[in-house]
Amino acid sequence: MQFARIWRRAKWIGRGVLFFTPLTSFYMMQFVFGSMPWDHSLGVTLANYICIGAAFFLLTALTNRLLLCSLIVHLACIAWGVANYFVNLYRGLPILPWDFTALRTAVAVADSYDLYVTWEMAAALSILLGFAVLIHRSIRSGGRVRLRQSLPARLACLLMALLCFTPILNTSTLGRFGVSTDVWDQAGSYRTSGVLTAFLRNFQFMEVEEPSNTSPDYIQELMETVSVDPEPLTTVERPNIIAIMNESWADYENFGTVQFSESLTDHIDASGALFGHAYASVFGAGTSASEFEFLTGNSMAFLPSGSIPYQQYLGESSESLASILSGYGYDCLAMHPGERTSWQRNLAYPKLGFDNFKCEEDLDVPVTTEHGYISDATSFEQIIWEFEQKEPGQPLFLFNVTIQNHGSYTVADYPAEVTVADYPGQFPKAEQYLTLANKSDEAFQMLVDYFSTYEEPTIILMFGDHQPSVEQEFLDLVYNVGDDGMSMEEYMRKYEVPYLIWANYDLPQMELPTTSLNFLGQQLLRLAGIETTGYGEFLWGVQEILPAICFPGYTDAEGNAYSHLETNDFTPLIDAYQSFQYNNLFGGEDRLDALYEPELSAEAA
Repeated sequence: MQFARIWRRAKWIGRGVLFFTPLTSFYMMQFVFGSMPWDHSLGVTLANYICIGAAFFLLTALTNRLLLCSLIVHLACIAWGVANYFVNLYRGLPILPWDFTALRTAVAVADSYDLYVTWEMAAALSILLGFAVLIHRSIRSGGRVRLRQSLPARLACLLMALLCFTPILNTSTLGRFGVSTDVWDQAGSYRTSGVLTAFLRNFQFMEVEEPSNTSPDYIQELMETVSVDPEPLTTVERPNIIAIMNESWADYENFGTVQFSESLTDHIDASGALFGHAYASVFGAGTSASEFEFLTGNSMAFLPSGSIPYQQYLGESSESLASILSGYGYDCLAMHPGERTSWQRNLAYPKLGFDNFKCEEDLDVPVTTEHGYISDATSFEQIIWEFEQKEPGQPLFLFNVTIQNHGSYTVADYPAEVTVADYPGQFPKAEQYLTLANKSDEAFQMLVDYFSTYEEPTIILMFGDHQPSVEQEFLDLVYNVGDDGMSMEEYMRKYEVPYLIWANYDLPQMELPTTSLNFLGQQLLRLAGIETTGYGEFLWGVQEILPAICFPGYTDAEGNAYSHLETNDFTPLIDAYQSFQYNNLFGGEDRLDALYEPELSAEAA
C-alpha cells in the first residue's frame, strides 16, 4: 500500500513537472534578465511556453528522464537570461541572431568585462535547487521509485514537441501571440516579449527588406534628379590620406552639462584642426557598423538592427574609399591593433579594396598598453613608421581603427586622471573612459608634430565610432534628460560623435557641418581634392537636404530630427537612398557597377 501511495504521488508530481516546467523556466529566464511575471501578457507567456516546451517535450520524449530534463531546461533558460543580461549591460543590446557570426570577436574582448552574480541570479538558482531537493525527497521518501513516463506518455510528449516547433520554424507566427520587436529598443522588447521569443522574432530581420523599386532605370533616374557634383576644396594633387576611427571617442564637453577636471581636447584644439560632429548608427558597441558606413557610404538605417555588414552583406568585391583611392593610384593599408579575425576584418578588408591589413601581431614599433589594450600612442607610432617606410611620391591611404578606449572601464588598478568635477569618484567607469579619451588627445599631438614637417601633403581625419557604455546615471547628467523623456533631437544625440580634419597644407577656413558617418567619407574626398563616384554624387545630393542619416533617424538642414518610423515630405528621398543602396549591395545582375567606380581622367588612370 505504501508503494502504491508513493507511486501515485510520483505520478502527480510528474504531471506537475511536465506541465509547469516551460512556464517556470520562462519566468526564471525573465527574472534574471530583469523583468517580472506580471510584465508579460497572457499571449506572450503562452508563446514562450510553446517555444521552451518544444525543447523540453522533445528532450523528455527522447530520454524518458523527466526530472533531469526539467533541470536541464531550467538551467539553460537561466543561462540564456544571464548571457543576455551581461551582453545588454555592456553593449546596450541583448544577444541578436547575427551575433553568432561574431563569436570570435566577443571572446577576444570578454576578459575586459566584469561578470558577477546579481541577487536575481542567486535567487533563481536557489529556488531551482530548493524545488529539486523537495521533489527528490517527496518522491523517494518511502522507497526507491523512479519517475518514468509510459510509452503513450512519451509519444504524447513527442507530439506536443512537434506542435510546439511550428512557431520556431515560422517565427512570424509569434506575432499573433503579441511577441514584438523594437529595433530601437531591443532590450525593452526582450523584457516584455520574452528573451527567447524576441530573439527568435529577430530572425525576420536576417533578410534585408527589398525596396519597392530597385530597377536600373529608376536608379539612373535618381542620378539625374538628386545627384550633385561637389567642387574639390584644394588644388593639392593626391595627398596622403590618413583616416583614424577612434574607438568610443565621444565629445561630452560639447553637451555643456557636465564639467571635467580638465579638457579632453587641449592638444586637438591647439593643432588648429577643423572640428565637427557626426551621427553614428550604434551606441556602446558595434564598431564594424561604423567602419562600414564610413568606408562605403551605405547606411545602417536600411539594414537590420545590430546586423554585421562585414559578415553578412559584402560580396567578393565591394566598392569603398579604398577601392576608389586605389583607382587613383593609392596604396591602401588598413590597421587595427587587435585580433586579425575580429569582426572578420581579415576577410572584409580585401573585399573593400585594401592592399594590406596589419593587426596587433604585425606591429613594427614598441607596444604600450592602456587598461589592457594597445594604446593610441602605439597605433599612431605605427602610422608614422608606415610613412617613414613608404616609397616617396607614392600616395598612401591608411585606415587605422584604434582599440585603446574599448570597454569595459572597470580595471581596478587603472588610475582616474580625469574626474567629473562636481561628482569625483561617483562614476568610476566614466572617469576611466575620460582618462583614456584624454590620452587619445595627447597621442594626436604626436601625429601633428610629425606631419607638420613631413614633406608630402597629408590630410588626417579622426572620428569616433560610437559613444562608450558607461554608467547610465552619468549619461543622464550629460544628456540632461533620462531615456524616457527624450525628444527625437535629444535621442539622436546619444549617437553623436566628434570628428576632426587636419592637414599639413592649407585647408579652407570653414565650419565643418554636422553630418553622419555614411556621408563623412565624401567630406574627406572633397578636402583631399579627389573626385567621387556617381554614388558619391548622389550622396552629396541627399546630404544637402538631409545632412545626417543614421539608424535611429535623420536630420534636416535646420537641425530638426525625425524618426524613420514617421512619414513626411522627406520620405521619398529616404526611399530613394534605400533603393540606391540596395542596388549597390544586392543588385546582382541589375547592379549599375559604373556608378560605384570613379570616372578616371586619362591623367589619373
